Amino acid sequence: MISKVKKIKLSSKTTQTILAFASLILLIIIFSILSPHFFTYNNMNTILLATAVNGILALGITFIIITGGIDLSIGTVMTFCSVMCAVFITNLGFPVIVGLLAAVAAGALCGFTNGTLIAKLKLPPFIATLGMMNVTRGLNLIISGTKPVYIDTEGFYNIAIGMPLGIPNGVLIFFITAIIAAFILSKTILGRYTYAIGSNEEAARLSGINTDRWKIGIYTISGAIFGIAGIVMASRLSSAQPALGPGYEMDAIAAAVIGGASLSGGVGSILGTIIGAFIITVLTNGLRILSVPQEWQMVVTGLIVIGAVYMDIMRRRIK
Repeated sequence: MISKVKKIKLSSKTTQTILAFASLILLIIIFSILSPHFFTYNNMNTILLATAVNGILALGITFIIITGGIDLSIGTVMTFCSVMCAVFITNLGFPVIVGLLAAVAAGALCGFTNGTLIAKLKLPPFIATLGMMNVTRGLNLIISGTKPVYIDTEGFYNIAIGMPLGIPNGVLIFFITAIIAAFILSKTILGRYTYAIGSNEEAARLSGINTDRWKIGIYTISGAIFGIAGIVMASRLSSAQPALGPGYEMDAIAAAVIGGASLSGGVGSILGTIIGAFIITVLTNGLRILSVPQEWQMVVTGLIVIGAVYMDIMRRRIK
């Protein structure tokens, strides 16, 4: 019986990934037919680089969604990490490596705080992360003095934009982060406990898992991943933009959900999230090339997320 259940789950996850990949290919074909400017080398590089930031954010939120949680502070935490990186390098004069570590540490600290509020104080994830979103949004403006903090240090721009292997370094960072995330989810105790907590937290606790400790760890790791996204964003812009951030959480959550992650918890994969991130970017890029107004792009993205969540609900009802 257990073997049959595992086979059904594996089949369902594989089917969802295949459908997402087929949708991505279909979008590329449609936009290539509608515009000769879509399938070009420069535009493909633009899509890859744009996917890097949202994709890294989506990797982090995938861990959280699998536990059955949510994080609304993604965008502002990413910006907070960018601001900390810029402040350490530009304002305090530290080497680039120190600024990079500061960014990752800032993200991990935000994640740790979110996890503690949720696991120890029993705040709903929605409320805890909504509060963190406002806190980091305010800190971004306070620390930066409401002005962009520029980073002129030699080589910093190349962290994301450099192309020694023919594709932007930011994309390589995205793929390396994805490989590490996939390894953690599929080959480590943390990954197994992530799925266990999302599938049935009470059962996981009764089986001897310290769910509070592991949940805090999961949010901390996700925060560190958001810090990596902040580094890539700062490198792309050669600065930290304190007002940047709100809205990124929508695209990141959409990427994970489209890729098969269930908002009910217990289901999700890194491969599916990668495909979902590319779907969001290709859709946005294609609509922009076709001169579709940005407000309508937001409408389309929202409808796709609603559709993806509805499909997940229907799959669960069928099971």
